[in-house]
Amino acid sequence: MKIMINHTSMQPIYEQIMEQIKKQIMQGELQEGDALASVRVLAKDLKVSALTVKKAYDLLEEEGLITTVHGKGSFILGTNPAMLAEQRRREVEIAMEQAVQKGRACGMDDGELLELLELILEP
Repeated sequence: MKIMINHTSMQPIYEQIMEQIKKQIMQGELQEGDALASVRVLAKDLKVSALTVKKAYDLLEEEGLITTVHGKGSFILGTNPAMLAEQRRREVEIAMEQAVQKGRACGMDDGELLELLELILEP
């Protein structure tokens, strides 16, 4: 499991950890049953607080992507392909919403935004 932290990013470190683990699950790099590094080991490797890693693991567990067995560690759960596809769509939706907000902040109207999207979609 490879995780890179960008300390200059505005994104919280726990979110960076979560996103990278999610990405590795979606890409099949992490499979059902694979063990994650312990909270302490990952915190030491990344040079961050153990509480930061614990928060990332707790949120991944809430999302149903990992399970933690006390005294044994955290493991990747079996993932439903439909759930992964929905998560990917949601990430794209969020990125598109941000792009629309940015375009509107720059004074673009809906027609201009649609025209730009059509240009981007051209092969």
